[in-house]
Amino acid sequence: MRAIADALRRAWERFADKYPRLSKWVYQIFFFVAFSIGVTVFQYLVFTFMPGMLGIGLAGTEFMWPQVPIELFGVEFTWSILGYNVLYDTEGAVMIGGGLGYFISYETGAFLAQCINFPLQRNITFKSHGNVAWQGMWYFIAWVLISLICNSINNLWMPIAAAYVAPAVYNLLVTFITGGVSMTIFFFVFKIIFPEGEQGKAASPTTPAR
Repeated sequence: MRAIADALRRAWERFADKYPRLSKWVYQIFFFVAFSIGVTVFQYLVFTFMPGMLGIGLAGTEFMWPQVPIELFGVEFTWSILGYNVLYDTEGAVMIGGGLGYFISYETGAFLAQCINFPLQRNITFKSHGNVAWQGMWYFIAWVLISLICNSINNLWMPIAAAYVAPAVYNLLVTFITGGVSMTIFFFVFKIIFPEGEQGKAASPTTPAR
């Protein structure tokens, strides 16, 4: 195993020497995807187990804004940017997986995932030494905007999916569709706010470039 690892390291060093720009992109994409998958799994676990921990009371509490009634594919629901429909089974009983309970779970899982993701991407993927407060501010702003976009899209199909698929499949769909959209946008956001290796260039509006 040690010999294989050494051979791979030497092969990578030769590739990096020959194609420095391409090798940097390969390195960044590899670690970006690896860390993103890791936090996506973390989010899935939160989305799956936290609603049940919060209980049926919060699952049955409606929290939505704005409230726009819609009917698609035979399913009537209320579209929103923030919040989720209360889910009911065929007998009219409240189901875990919607309402205020799911909203709290979703936002908690997504926020904690970003708290894990931010230092990993900044320090390992992009090896940035920019102004961490400035970068954190823009990361938070980007996360809020991306979350609003994802929520508005998710709330068009999630009520339909909930009516036809099992909760575990439903959470997988939410996790990977949201994660896929977020990953694509975030990679280019990171390229802007995490200048690699330099204190200057785009690291802070008050920090002079070297």
